[in-house]
Amino acid sequence: MDKLAIIGGRPLYGEIPISGAKNSALKVMAASLLTDETLTLTNVPRLADVEMLMRLLDQHGARSTFDGSTLTLHAKDIVSTEAPYDLVRKMRASFNVLGPLLAREGKAKVSLPGGCAIGARPVDLHLKALSALGAEIDLDAGYVIAAAPDGLKGAKVSLPFVSVGATEHTMLAAALAKGTTVIENAAREPEIVDLATCLNAMGAQVAGAGTSTIMVEGVEKLHSAEHRVLPDRIETGAYVMAVGATGGELTLTGADAHLLGAALKVLEEAGLEIETNGAGFRVRHHQERCRAVDIVTQPFPGFPTDLQAQFMALMATADGTSTIKETIFENRFMHAPELARMGAKISVDGQTATVRGVRRLKGAPVMATDLRASMSLVIAGLAAEGQTMVNRVYHLDRGFERLEEKLQNCGALIERVKD
Repeated sequence: MDKLAIIGGRPLYGEIPISGAKNSALKVMAASLLTDETLTLTNVPRLADVEMLMRLLDQHGARSTFDGSTLTLHAKDIVSTEAPYDLVRKMRASFNVLGPLLAREGKAKVSLPGGCAIGARPVDLHLKALSALGAEIDLDAGYVIAAAPDGLKGAKVSLPFVSVGATEHTMLAAALAKGTTVIENAAREPEIVDLATCLNAMGAQVAGAGTSTIMVEGVEKLHSAEHRVLPDRIETGAYVMAVGATGGELTLTGADAHLLGAALKVLEEAGLEIETNGAGFRVRHHQERCRAVDIVTQPFPGFPTDLQAQFMALMATADGTSTIKETIFENRFMHAPELARMGAKISVDGQTATVRGVRRLKGAPVMATDLRASMSLVIAGLAAEGQTMVNRVYHLDRGFERLEEKLQNCGALIERVKD
């Protein structure tokens, strides 16, 4: 199993190209099942999760070609409406093939996704939304068996709490439903807007994406389209925080600072200088330490839960004490003990972590527990004295494209090593 060896204490200087957003690419890839024509996606990151979903789509009948960052998908015929456990269990986003298969073929059998290190993340909201659209749903031996022999029908879907996954899944299914679907209390994340843009390019009629009420007027058929995946705001935020932890100056090309939502203001409050330009933006930090800032994770435009772990690594060396409250997922402080191995002063009480900044972390062997926790350990390692060895690099391969290469080009001493 690969590891990352990092010698810390070096500021970052240079340019990093920001890749397309993983969380958006996976959902627009699922949209390829809604049409028998070609969907061409550009700015797609080459990640383990993308390749895994390509395999699942292939077994449904979607043939793919991946050239550079351009992914072409063509599901001319759906050859199978079953998504097996062996594929779905490896990645939650695979579950989103259920809605498109049901909308196009009138039936689907999809494995329930496996458990998650950062919480249970149940799919009951997804199933309730599909039921509201007229689907008959049964659970049998770990599979969702869904049928809509007369097609899905538009309906009002009121989400009891904001859910990105349920919002996206409802949009995908409603695109081919008969009549109008109204999603109330919809998620407002940029990835929701990106999915709507892609669906509309395919001939769908989606309005209101980016607000709490989304309307989808179902159409009989979708057609071929080309769509560029938006830049990854989580990758963007992680590299900004890396500069905060190590010092230096980076130009993040292809990035959009506004996609960071509340995180942008928080990072500026911490002492980072962010200057936007036409090609992306520049981030600088030349002070000895960042300032401690309190955060609460919230749905967009609030501070994103997917940047919470990286922010904790930044706050571990900040001047002062910060509190971090996690309101989205349970069990999402598992990186705290690993950061403590490096000398971080962190105490956790339920969903709140208190971080007392220290002047310098010390390199140590650490183990990643999930994707975002992995990046927090990389940031800590870049800032620490001595060598840090990050185990379970496969987590990083799921969500950060060419991580070592991008950091090496900016002066970081980081390399992948084999056991």
